[in-house]
Amino acid sequence: MNRLVNGLLVAMGMLVLVGCSSHHHHHGMGAGKSDAYWQKGQQDMEGLVNRTVQDPNKAKEVNALVGEIINELKAGREQARAYHRQLYTLNTSYTAAPDEFSKILNEATIQRTQSSAKVLSLRFKMKELMTVDEWKAMTDKMLSYSSRYQHGGGGDKTGY
Repeated sequence: MNRLVNGLLVAMGMLVLVGCSSHHHHHGMGAGKSDAYWQKGQQDMEGLVNRTVQDPNKAKEVNALVGEIINELKAGREQARAYHRQLYTLNTSYTAAPDEFSKILNEATIQRTQSSAKVLSLRFKMKELMTVDEWKAMTDKMLSYSSRYQHGGGGDKTGY
């Protein structure tokens, strides 16, 4: 499931943001540490946008969209965790029927698809505000940042 979401977002060129949403980085963390992690990712992106987008007003708009993407990724992560908790709880029931599991899985898939579509829409809004050169410079730099945010910090740049 996490690989599907990561794969989609990697394809969109949002490697840094995807890395921030990685389940591995939040597993077992308290809310404060998790929030700090998201905040660090947003600060990194804000700095990158400010260095890359020449027009300060457009940079401000791009940063607002980055904030929306991060908020959507955070919300999606929390929703996914809630679905996992439902599945874990249901799994404890000896009499749980297959359709009860299917219902939760279908709801989770719909939520994930809607969240991915929203992130994709925001990505295109960002791209529209930027020149071709700015977009290339930003996404190239994001690729170099990606190892910071992937579990284990390995050299694999695709997240797979």
